[in-house]
Amino acid sequence: MTSRMDQVSGARGSGNALEGIGAGVLRYGLVVVLVWIGALKFAKYEAEGVVPLIMNSPLLSWMLSVMSGPAAAMLIGVVEITLGLLIATRAVAPRLSAIGSLGAIGVFAITLTFLLSTPGVWQPGYGFPFLSPMPGGFLAKDLIFLGAAIWTAGEAMRAADARRVDGGRVPGH
Repeated sequence: MTSRMDQVSGARGSGNALEGIGAGVLRYGLVVVLVWIGALKFAKYEAEGVVPLIMNSPLLSWMLSVMSGPAAAMLIGVVEITLGLLIATRAVAPRLSAIGSLGAIGVFAITLTFLLSTPGVWQPGYGFPFLSPMPGGFLAKDLIFLGAAIWTAGEAMRAADARRVDGGRVPGH
């Protein structure tokens, strides 16, 4: 017969295990998404899909006055791939990982502004808060990615600080 203390201890162990798994999925899922979507920016269909977002963005429309749409998409892709690879360095270079996460925060904050600047975000005939499947629903998911980037930035910063304090030993993940 298990005691109440054993049950609490087991629940904590399960909770800690799930939290650790979730942290890995969150961090490396963010890496996969950034690298994958960044690589897709080199494909013609993806570049064509990104241009209307850039064109309507008060923050990014300048890009189309200095480069072609495909070149702008590729530049964004290089940034996304670089940030993803930086985030992936957490185990060996937590400070670099934090820098990548901070960059990803910027990327996702900018893409969330597309909800305000891109025509067709709201379902015709319904308006706010009814998102259209494309581009509205597609863009709304970046709120979760923003949260993941904020969490990975904070966790990597703590790890970098702990490494500095502990003389190079990295606790945790």
